[in-house]
Amino acid sequence: MKEEQELISSVPRTLSVERAAVARLPTEVGEFKIAGYCSLISDEEFVALFKGEMQGNVPTLVRIHSQCLTGDVFGSTKCDCRLQLHYAMEMIEQEGRGAIVYQLQEGRGIGIINKIRAYALQDAGADTVEANEQLGLAVDLREYRQCAEVLLDLGLRRVRFLSNNPLKLQAAKDAGLEVEHVALEVESSDAAAHYLRTKKQKLGHLLETIR
Repeated sequence: MKEEQELISSVPRTLSVERAAVARLPTEVGEFKIAGYCSLISDEEFVALFKGEMQGNVPTLVRIHSQCLTGDVFGSTKCDCRLQLHYAMEMIEQEGRGAIVYQLQEGRGIGIINKIRAYALQDAGADTVEANEQLGLAVDLREYRQCAEVLLDLGLRRVRFLSNNPLKLQAAKDAGLEVEHVALEVESSDAAAHYLRTKKQKLGHLLETIR
């Protein structure tokens, strides 16, 4: 009882996101529920894909997945985004419990048009960090606090966090979640190798298999 009270007391009294709707979502991986969330402090929207009973005292698989139109939809091999998303869904399906928050911030927050501009610079030899800098844009504009709040609203308190991004892990901790890191490395294409190496060397991503 004391342990459960400590978990509850760590959660913000007021969340800055609001659940708008929930529906069934049968997928090729399995049956999930999908929830839409609206920010109360901006025009940002979030999607949560979840399965099973969300219990605060049960360590639960979760992922915050940043939107990647080129990878998630078109199957680009320049990144590992689509593979990570599908692997996370498969892990949750196998476990029978878990949640993915899909953050609608394309291209680390710079938007799809600037992302394509950055791709053109990468074609000319820049890496993913240098391309943003050459465009006069921040390397990463994303903010994950509200994504973590979506997990709190679902009822989660202890999470097994599927991510290689230390900023996502820290945001979850700062929001009051008890976090256990679970590496999410997938077999990526040769085309993605330089991209992943840059993320490890310049952005501090936790990628043990990338040298």
